[in-house]
Amino acid sequence: MRLFRLAKIAFVSLRFGLDQMILDGASSTTRIGEILRRLVPQRRFAAPRAQRLREALESLGPIFVKFGQVLSTRRDLIPPDISDELARLQDRVPPFPTDQAIARIEAESGKSLDALFRVFDRTPVASASVAQVHFAELHNGTPVAVKVLRPGIERVIDHDLALLEAAAVLIEKVWIDGRRLKPREVVAEFAKYLRDELDLMREASNCSQLRRNFKGSNLLIVPEVYWDYCSTSVMVMQRMYGTPVSQLDRLREQNVDLKALSRAGVEIFFTQVFRDGFFHADMHPGNIFVSPGGQYIALDFGIMGTLEERDKQYLAQNFLAFFRRDYKRVAQAHIDAGWVPPGTRVDEFESAIRAVCEPIFDKPLKDISFGKTLLRLFQTARRFQMEVQPQLVLLQKTLLNIEGLGRELDPELDLWKTAKPFLERWMNEQVGWRALVRHLAEEGPNWAGTLPQLPRLVHQVLNRVSQPVLREELEVVHARVSRLFRILTVVGVGAAILLWIEVWHLLR
Repeated sequence: MRLFRLAKIAFVSLRFGLDQMILDGASSTTRIGEILRRLVPQRRFAAPRAQRLREALESLGPIFVKFGQVLSTRRDLIPPDISDELARLQDRVPPFPTDQAIARIEAESGKSLDALFRVFDRTPVASASVAQVHFAELHNGTPVAVKVLRPGIERVIDHDLALLEAAAVLIEKVWIDGRRLKPREVVAEFAKYLRDELDLMREASNCSQLRRNFKGSNLLIVPEVYWDYCSTSVMVMQRMYGTPVSQLDRLREQNVDLKALSRAGVEIFFTQVFRDGFFHADMHPGNIFVSPGGQYIALDFGIMGTLEERDKQYLAQNFLAFFRRDYKRVAQAHIDAGWVPPGTRVDEFESAIRAVCEPIFDKPLKDISFGKTLLRLFQTARRFQMEVQPQLVLLQKTLLNIEGLGRELDPELDLWKTAKPFLERWMNEQVGWRALVRHLAEEGPNWAGTLPQLPRLVHQVLNRVSQPVLREELEVVHARVSRLFRILTVVGVGAAILLWIEVWHLLR
């Protein structure tokens, strides 16, 4: 099977001239590159290289289509014309036989289909490269959506990934930009995403977490997971009723306020990123519906992004600095985050950032792309040896999706103006007196555990003065005492600030 697959890939590559793309960039200094140049005849193609690559991936099937989709997000590595063209890839796959889906459901659960569901619709409502979805109804009358992995998809993925890895090695050896583009790392990143999508229990847990984060929200609805019916190959969740967000005419017929919907999308995105550090990273129109009440409905939770506190601080500082044209602060934020070498000259980095960003501000704010600005910043930072941050690349791709969706709903959407109040409020909560109170509350349990231990530790050390471990124990005591004094200092300062605020309110 692998030889047949390899033959098909070779045929498609020749048909769409992918060999010419490699040879055009092949280094004549490598032996392999020189041999290929002599053996392969030069040909000319009317279609641009990016279009030919997209069409080749579509011909090779769903796994290669999905690879192209992931590749399109790596705009920090691949040329803009290719990334823009690959972003047009649509994952439309014919469904597999329903009998196979039922067999997999019964094999995973150990029960018959009739024992699991009162009603099961044999016609799939959606079909993608990895799984397809059927509507059903539980015996208690609850309507559900049943997601089932494609039979044999694991074997297909293993074969295609092995071929992609071999192609990545070849490209790295013969292409001039092969090493810079890091093809093997890109394939490894794709393999990770793909294998994560093969575990539907993982997707179910992502869905459950996002639902918990937005419990009681009037902006976003996330389906409930029915864990008793889930396995690694089957996911059963609440059936959602809504209209695809791309069907604007139907939304207008339902009297949905599209301008409010676009602003809500921005707020949902920034809430996920800065409040939770856990965001839906595949928010294209096919995964978003709108309820009759005008709320967003999230679907498909196979790819989620996460951010640490340091990442969130970095992003908020950069965005706010952009709003204020404080390029020095942008440069310093990169250095403080450790993403560029500590010896980087702030003034040189600031100058490079200014050259990228200043022309943008000559345009009306509504005409400025938030996502593309972030991308240009990453590209500029790469000149200063900035390390690629995978979590930010995923975030940037999601931001581009959100921005495109928002402006489709409301062409006049000013993403900067919409986001700025949210970011300023979040930053105030991080560095203001509210943050102080929160940190004091978080550290309280630790203080309660530290204070009672100090007398015992001091007594133990005094009784063992002659032992060689004295220095180490004294260092432990010194560290804990120092921590206690720092805590008391923070408490005192915090109390003083709160008292001052209270007095100020009384005097007003």
